Amino acid sequence: MSRAVLSLGANLGDRAGTLRAAVTALKDEGVLVARSTLYETPPWGPVEQPPYLNAIVVVRGDRDARGWLQRAHELEQAAGRTREVRWGARTLDVDVVTVTADDGTPVLSDDPEITLPHPRAHERAFVLVPWSIADPTAVLAGHGKVADLVAALDPADVAAVVRWDHLH
Repeated sequence: MSRAVLSLGANLGDRAGTLRAAVTALKDEGVLVARSTLYETPPWGPVEQPPYLNAIVVVRGDRDARGWLQRAHELEQAAGRTREVRWGARTLDVDVVTVTADDGTPVLSDDPEITLPHPRAHERAFVLVPWSIADPTAVLAGHGKVADLVAALDPADVAAVVRWDHLH
């Protein structure tokens, strides 16, 4: 058994429907522990594209880190994800942010296929803001409390992560 934090993002098609379908799949599987609300965020990276909807889910189940990565890829495939352009627009992107063993020990990996914790999670407001809401006591291994990481971000980056239900 392990616990994982997954970051979900979508900026093509029915963004909210895609994210809700992924969350529902995890809930129906019996692994969903907590989830954030949806947040609209500007795209990250060098490719021009529409804004994202993002969410964080906390899951717990009988999977190791590679098992959570495999599940992330299955969710992406179910949403019609293709991988043509690095950092490009996508129907669904699921990143494994962190994995923790049942005894609370963080799983660390420098494997290029699954680097844990996610190498840029500590600097991404679109990950940290929803995560701090979904799990206010969360800690990112090697970086500290998620709430403290949010506080250390550029205030403009934090302000750009807007709770989506307030927009509609």
